[in-house]
Amino acid sequence: MTEFHGVFPYLVSPLDADGRVRTDVLGRLCDDLIKAGVHGLTPLGSTGEFAYLGPAQREAVVRATIEAAAGRVPVVAGVASTSTADAVAQARAYQKLGATGILAILEAYFPLKDAQIESYFRAIADAVDIPVVIYTNPQFQRSDLTLDVIARLAEHPRIRYIKDASTNTGRLLSIINRCGESLQVFSASAHIPAAVMLIGGVGWMAGPACIAPRQSVALYELCKAQRWDEAMALQRKLWRVNEAFAKFNLAACIKAGLTLQGYDVGDPVPPQAPLTAEEHKAVEQVLREIA
Repeated sequence: MTEFHGVFPYLVSPLDADGRVRTDVLGRLCDDLIKAGVHGLTPLGSTGEFAYLGPAQREAVVRATIEAAAGRVPVVAGVASTSTADAVAQARAYQKLGATGILAILEAYFPLKDAQIESYFRAIADAVDIPVVIYTNPQFQRSDLTLDVIARLAEHPRIRYIKDASTNTGRLLSIINRCGESLQVFSASAHIPAAVMLIGGVGWMAGPACIAPRQSVALYELCKAQRWDEAMALQRKLWRVNEAFAKFNLAACIKAGLTLQGYDVGDPVPPQAPLTAEEHKAVEQVLREIA
């Protein structure tokens, strides 16, 4: 199977006023990110607003990303649902489109027990022949994955990675200690990527990499070279992005940043709201600081 590592930007989902995916804008963004050196692309992550898109929109985003990547970098497509059957159908459809991997996300309405959570992720992995990244974000998800569930899922031959957005770096170290080489860890923007690389992470999947791809790749390369003093100097600078965006809606921030960089990605999908004029200025200031 394809091995994943490095910087995987969580792509935005650009829509026009009628809800159609702006495939030309998404394609140009993907091409520019690849030219900036990113190691993969992730459509339909949290920054991709998957929770606000319909099935046809989601498929159009994945298709456009795969076509733009043209095999140059892996495409790990997000699959999210409250229904196991629907998640399985999405995963199979995205593999058929040419996705290199699946980012498996559990949405929930009623509380779920550990066995039910485990069965959801296991069903997705059983349905495809490509690597699966399990995603956990307790800030937004009703049902989180315990360490025991993660360890059992790591035994599945296709569940090879986890992207954890808990903000608890100690939890990541526990996962690494418990699962070893059977489950590789990707950082989220909620963590400090350099710190995750130091404890054994393989990269990060995050929305801010969309607006700072060159700097993100430079940080990854410094970490891989174990040039920690230089890595932390750059990390301190880039952390301003995370600090600013933690105050606002993430998708709105990334879309505002990309708009400032010349990409007509549009506003976040309603009922989300675009940034105010003051918030927009804050994003513009951050972009100037990290340039």
